Amino acid sequence: MSKLPHSGTTIFTVMSQMATEHNAINLSQGFPNFPIDKRLTDIVNRLATQNVHQYAPMSGLPSLLEKVAELTLQSYHRSIKPKDEILITAGATEGIFATIQALVNPNDEVIILDPSYDCYEAPILLSNAKPVRISLNGDFTPNWETINAATNKKTKLIIINNPHNPTGKTWTENDFLQLEKLIDSFPHLLILSDEVYEYITFEQAHISIHHRPKLWNCSIIVSSFGKSFHITGWKIGYLIAPEPLMKEIKKVHQFLVFSVNSLSQAVISEYLDSVDIYSLGSFYQQKRDFFRNLLKDTKLELLPCEGTYFQLASYANISNENDIAFTKRLVTDFGVATIPISPFYANGTATKCIRFCFAKDDATLIEAAERLMKL
Repeated sequence: MSKLPHSGTTIFTVMSQMATEHNAINLSQGFPNFPIDKRLTDIVNRLATQNVHQYAPMSGLPSLLEKVAELTLQSYHRSIKPKDEILITAGATEGIFATIQALVNPNDEVIILDPSYDCYEAPILLSNAKPVRISLNGDFTPNWETINAATNKKTKLIIINNPHNPTGKTWTENDFLQLEKLIDSFPHLLILSDEVYEYITFEQAHISIHHRPKLWNCSIIVSSFGKSFHITGWKIGYLIAPEPLMKEIKKVHQFLVFSVNSLSQAVISEYLDSVDIYSLGSFYQQKRDFFRNLLKDTKLELLPCEGTYFQLASYANISNENDIAFTKRLVTDFGVATIPISPFYANGTATKCIRFCFAKDDATLIEAAERLMKL
């Protein structure tokens, strides 16, 4: 009997396979197609000949833990204990999985806000717990009335994603005030805050759980070097959590991977001394504006994009097809691969929206836009 009977091949895999089969431009999966920083490859080349190839400590390379603590202090003015409150993970996904497996018990309930990334539900089900899927509002903001109504004594965890994949929406000050009120009403509730796009925000600065001291003792924050440094294939991220919660998460982490790739940890530890991570937002804002300008004369309606490197667009003026059928036809007939939004909902909500990844070089974006003009 399957432990995940309703899980199959993800929509990301399906669309990328179709893109390859039809020689389409792949704007579906969220990975950059441009070179990484030469400073990073130079560090790789140099450290690859040094003695950095054996197991790193389970929690992470001490120098990298220190650098993460420094980065958190610089970015959010929050002091973190490197040894006790940080865990280097094999990508954000492993961090999320370890957190849920460590802290969620059978018959607990976990709130997920839809549309949601697909890695949240599986570890909940494997914990014999209940995922409670709550749809965001039509403008993809949290519906606090519905969230409050769904929260009860069985609710162990609420998962938030800010900036949000797939919509590019960011949370407001009021959203965090509402979240603090929820915690006041349910003091046992924990927060898993997926902030892997934290450095990719545009007109409005990112508001993090790190900015909310009232929430620190009940929150686990997920970050991603892969997203921040264009190295998604390295699969390296980190968690920050209070020591009592982190102790439990580390128990699971040690039996999942024990420790994370030692060379990548050593490289990133050194790279953090020279990289300007705060320029990432302006870099991707230029990409966003360039892509939006290319698409302005298409029949697609572009939705606001406040963060991440994803652009949502409505095709309601073009077709009555469901989004899966429409995205497949985009590949076969127009040579552009995108992601439909309905798979991000538990009930397959039909929004007639598709998601583009604009973390691509200009030539790729220009060619994709030329093909989309034919819609």
